[in-house]
Formats: sequence, C-alpha cells, structure tokens
Amino acid sequence: MPLPTLKYRLKRLNALSVVSLLSVGLLFACGEVSNAQPSADGKVSQKSAHTSSRDMLPSQMLTRLQALPQITQGLGEQGSDVIDTHKPTLVKFWASWCPLCLGTLEESENWRSDAKFASLNLVTLTSPGHLGEKAEPKFSAWYSGVQGDYPQLPVLTDDTGVLIKQLGIQVYPSWALLDKNGNLVQLIKGNMTPKQAYALADSASTNVRSINQRRATPASSQTSEVAVSKPKQEEGVYYNEQGLPIETRTIYLAGGCFWGVEAYMERITGVVDAISGYANGDPKLNNPSYEQVIGGSGHAEAVQVIYDANKISLEKLLQYYFRVIDPTSLNKQGNDRGIQYRTGIYYIDNSERTVIDKVIKEQQGKYKQKIVVEEQPLEHFYKAEIYHQDYLAKNPNGYCHVDLSLADDELEDATPITPAAKLAPADTVNQALEAKRYANFDKSALKTTLTKAQYNITQKAGTERAYSHEYDYLFAPGIYVDVVSGEPLFLSNDKYDSQCGWPSFTKPIASQVVTEHEDRAFNMRRIEVRSRVADSHLGHVFEDGPKDRGGLRYCINGGALQFIPLEVMPQSGYGALVELVKQS
Repeated sequence: MPLPTLKYRLKRLNALSVVSLLSVGLLFACGEVSNAQPSADGKVSQKSAHTSSRDMLPSQMLTRLQALPQITQGLGEQGSDVIDTHKPTLVKFWASWCPLCLGTLEESENWRSDAKFASLNLVTLTSPGHLGEKAEPKFSAWYSGVQGDYPQLPVLTDDTGVLIKQLGIQVYPSWALLDKNGNLVQLIKGNMTPKQAYALADSASTNVRSINQRRATPASSQTSEVAVSKPKQEEGVYYNEQGLPIETRTIYLAGGCFWGVEAYMERITGVVDAISGYANGDPKLNNPSYEQVIGGSGHAEAVQVIYDANKISLEKLLQYYFRVIDPTSLNKQGNDRGIQYRTGIYYIDNSERTVIDKVIKEQQGKYKQKIVVEEQPLEHFYKAEIYHQDYLAKNPNGYCHVDLSLADDELEDATPITPAAKLAPADTVNQALEAKRYANFDKSALKTTLTKAQYNITQKAGTERAYSHEYDYLFAPGIYVDVVSGEPLFLSNDKYDSQCGWPSFTKPIASQVVTEHEDRAFNMRRIEVRSRVADSHLGHVFEDGPKDRGGLRYCINGGALQFIPLEVMPQSGYGALVELVKQS
C-alpha cells in the first residue's frame, strides 16, 4: 500500500487551525561610491558592496522577489513569472520544520484561486540555510517530492536570508503585504487566519495604503488590571526549529521613539516579535491615539517584546536594551523630547523585578549620573496605530536614533567603549586638541570595541548606505569625535543638511585633526579624509559646499563618528571645547 501523500497526512495538522539586488545610485549623490561596476551592456551590477546587508532596512523588495528562484514546476523559473506588477503582493514566509506552516500550505494554495484574492499576488518564500531550514540543494530536493500536492503554490527561495533578516522575521509562518511598488504595508508575525487574509485582500482591492491609516483594534485584557495586545498569531503558539512550541515571555521596553526600538529588538536572536504601543499613561484614557500621546497623555512610547526564554534570558535582553539608550537622559532620546520619549522597563511578572534591579545596578556602575529609567509594573499597554508598526521596515529612510546593527553584535564581543573615559585633563582648546591625548587606544582590540559596521568603515574604508545613519538627521549642539580614539573632529556648528545622505560639515574643528589623501578608486579622483591620530577612514571632501562658508563639503560616514552632546561634554573630557560650540 503506498504511503499517504503529504497533503493527506497534513490535513490532521489543520486543526492547529534574492539574489540580492542592492541599490547603488544613492551612493554617488555624496561622492561615496559602492563597488557597482558597469557591464558590457552598460548595466550596473553589484559585486560586493561595502555595506553589509545585515545593516540595511528593506528596499526594492519587489525587485528582489522577482529575481528569486521559483521552484514549483510549471509556474516559471523565478519570482517575476508569478508576480503581476500591477497588483499588490502577499508573501508567506515558511519553513519545512514548521508544523503550522505545513498544515496551512493547502489553505494558502486555495487562496490563490479564491475570487476574494483576485486583486492580489500570493506567493510563498523559504530561506534555505537560515532559521533552521535545510540548506540548498537539500531543501529543493525535499520540496520536489512535495510539490505535487500543491501544483499551484509558488515557492520562492532566498538562500541569502536577506529578506527575513531585514524584516526581523524569526518565527514561521509570517506574512508581508507589499503595495504595487513593492513598499511594505503590513507585516504579520505568526499565522494569519482566513478572516485576516480576507481583510487584507479587501483593502488591497481598493487602496492598499489605507491599511496603515486605520486605528489598531483596542487591546484585549490579559488580566483585569493589565490591558495588553495579544500576539499576532491567533492560536497563541509559535514554533521553534524542532517544530515544538516556543516558551515565550513578554517584557515592555521604552527607549525613545518606538520605531527604532521595535526594529532593533526584532533583530535580536531569540526575540519572537516586537510590537509598538503606549504604556502607563492616564488610566482614564483607554486606547489613546498618537495625537493624544504626543499631546501629553502621559503614556510612554513602548515596545512589547515577546521572546523565546530558551534562547535568550531577560537579563541579556535588557543588556541589549541598555546599549542603545542613554539611561541618564530624562524624557529625551536622540532628537526626541517629551515625556512620551522617557525610558522605562515595565513588567507583568513580579518575579522579574530581581533581574531588572540587578541589570540596572550593573549599568549604574558605568555612569556618573543617576540612571533615570523607569522600573514599574505594567499598568496598561495599547497597541499603536498600524502605520507605526514595523515603521522602519516600511520606511527605510525614516529617522531612527538607534544603531540597528548593534543587534547583530554579540554583547561580549562588541560593547562600545567610550574613549572619553581615558582622556587626560585639558584646560584650553589647544590642550584639548593635542594628538597625544587620544593616542591611548588599543588598535589590536578594535574588533571587540567597535561594532562590525564601525570597524568596516574606519579600518576597511567601507561606506554606509545613504540616509541610513542617525547622524545624517542630527543637528543638536555638541561635537563629533573619532569613534576609534575619541579625537575631536567636527563641531555641530559646522554641520549642515547637504541632502546627500551622509553627515556633512563645512570644515573640521581644526585643520590638523584630519589628513587628506588622493583616492583614485573606481576610476575617479577624489580626496579621502582620515583622522589624524587613529588614521580612521572618515569619508571624502568635495568642493560643492556652501560658498558663503568656504565652499567645502566634508562628506563623512556617521559610523566613523561618535556624537558628544553639549551638556555632557565637560564630564566626558571635552569641557575646554564647550565655548567653541556655544559660539554658534
């Protein structure tokens, strides 16, 4: 007797219910170029960009999907064969080890022929070699024995893992809805019910962008005192690589603008999902709007972090949290000011208080100022409007005060060390600019004291993606120092918005703190700028700056710099330079 087909065997489970095409054009806007080279037919191909894909947010997603291999026989060879560019696209991310994924493949295939989905492309995507999936070609060999059960289900394969990494997907199944231009509209972690899918299809048939303008559904109560959002998977179960339910726990973290905190948390290994919302404000105001929050409702922009307790501990998760906030700053982070941007840790399990106290005490030892991070039981949490969810994934050039790449750097290997802690006293500007003050850094330890992105830029002359660094949007008073040595390089007074995508200055703080070198790479003649003491690659200087300010444009990678705000310059060892900033 022949074995039952996979489809037959999986009916029982239903009871559970790129080739990477990187954008290169922007790099030329600032004179910083990638390794894009023209081919014989005049087209540009990307050989090996300086910027690692792990540091990038999603861009040109539709183009990426169209270029991926498609392995279901009879449906074409690549994504472009199953994606109509005149329609929005719904993408299901799944894996062969996920019981719920396999149990819903038939359902997904049926949706493709359902009239309610006629306005949508529906494709599925797997990432061989990533998140526990079989490597290529083992996955394709496995699926060749399965595809007969799902002859009309497109299966795209991305063995680079770029898309799931950029979208912060760490659980299966997950879903992404793209508009006709390939922009991300909504991301759903966990299973999506037919009711949810029909709602997306209905919105797509009219105006897919309207989804982002709707208010989120009021959060349901987990207890009578705590209003919290349910995980997006209706069954409340996520699965690990062994197909077993994940032991999830939840903590609520406020760290300034929740766009960056959410995107950062989703990249940390062990985090299942991160959801933006509003925590612990006016108890009389249920389900506040964003306008009410910024208007003074007292709520904090917070992120509900759902994590796999078997992969990451609360202590380590909090250590990741503290590395991207200034815990001594009251009601402000990055460029954002207001009570809604306060920092806070809100818990629903009193037993976690001991762990939180321990981490805060350890962090306090690193600062002279008192840590002002709130530590309170969660009183209530309301999910923010849909347009706030996964905001940076939808808007790759959106403002973010958080360095997302820190989520990929192991804590024990890449905790940034502030060079200012080693500085000798300086009473005058001349003393503060002496080279010997900044020579006390360990060049052999840079791989552990810098993030991977910082190391790539300063030591390998790498280039960050245009508009990707927070310093491009930062115009607060202070100084910018070499991230390697702490040597002062630029004043905020001399920073201006060149709209080229990189932090730009009209001049250095003093001519001697930088060196200039001819750069003939890529058949171009440019002037490279490096720091004096550490010889860090910074960027390039061009003669198209503001004419009334000298005519120069120092186009600098944000990852090569560390910003020291005016108010903390004295305790950081740069007090002698305060008057230079105040002269602005």
